[in-house]
Amino acid sequence: MTNTMWMRGIEWLAAASADPRACKWEWDHGEGIALLEAGRFWDVLSVPERLGLLTLDLLWRPELPVPGPTLVDTAAGRVGFFVPPDPSESWVGAGLRYAGKGSWVAVPPPYRPARFLEWLVPPDGTGALHSPGTLEDALRQANATLTVLTPVQGQ
Repeated sequence: MTNTMWMRGIEWLAAASADPRACKWEWDHGEGIALLEAGRFWDVLSVPERLGLLTLDLLWRPELPVPGPTLVDTAAGRVGFFVPPDPSESWVGAGLRYAGKGSWVAVPPPYRPARFLEWLVPPDGTGALHSPGTLEDALRQANATLTVLTPVQGQ
């Protein structure tokens, strides 16, 4: 990413904070993690890590747009996909969690990991997010693949 993209990504992400200046200070001088409220600019669909990593891999196809911001929490073993805010969205699947309006999400700065949080796809500042339909298709495909692989690995 270029320096300009980093700066745009920082500004875009910090805009979700009640105090963007304090948010950026926390990233640079504090713990490196800011709590941002979902539901205004984006929501987050959090899935188990194995499912999330396979899903992200499926989203990196030449015929698809570059995937939207994606965060991994290695301590919790979860991957978070940033999607457009939609209070009516109903995601179905084992272990899925949806953070919408009224939910808070811990995020590191786009330019470095912080403790157990790291961007797999950092925000580029354009406001680009995951397309819910495309993400749902990839999740379904990844889930089917894991369902087939799990019995084999269990033997």
